[in-house]
Amino acid sequence: MTKRSNRVAIAIIGATAFTLAGCRDEQVDAQAFPDLASCTNQATQGGMFTAQDCETAISDANALHVEAAPRYDSQAVCEEQHGVGACGSEAEASQGGSGSIFMPLMAGYLIGNMLGGGRQGMSASQPLYKTADGKFTNAARSSTFSGNRGATKMSTSQFTRPATTVGKTPMSRATASSRGGFGKSAGRGSFGG
Repeated sequence: MTKRSNRVAIAIIGATAFTLAGCRDEQVDAQAFPDLASCTNQATQGGMFTAQDCETAISDANALHVEAAPRYDSQAVCEEQHGVGACGSEAEASQGGSGSIFMPLMAGYLIGNMLGGGRQGMSASQPLYKTADGKFTNAARSSTFSGNRGATKMSTSQFTRPATTVGKTPMSRATASSRGGFGKSAGRGSFGG
């Protein structure tokens, strides 16, 4: 090879490596909390987030919960997907919701360090829901965790805002079964033990 072709080959290899690196999802620090108190307690001990971050995140997670939580046509179907005692009516969760539509109760929330980052289509926090097998999943159903507390690095795609379920037909037993259940198609996370 000539000197010029060596330089071209190195430039092509370098550009390829740079392109491939750009295709990977950005990793962010993330933490799961069962409630606001556990987050603010950790914040006072020098945790990853401030108490204000905790309050903003749980407020955002609650809003996302009302907007995008899975909705079921009966409490029995909801409890089949999330466990006994882990569901309530839409009316209990939101002002003006239906008493005949049921949704899982929040079992915690997931917060990512992109707070205030203004990422389009991303939510810096997500509600966590119990699954029928006692694990936890986020609203987007993109991750399943063994617990609702802990810290890890996660792809920013795990914080993609799920589609709204407000005004949509609630899932019936047949609908939930055909989808393999809530959270069944999710990836695995590393919170809990």
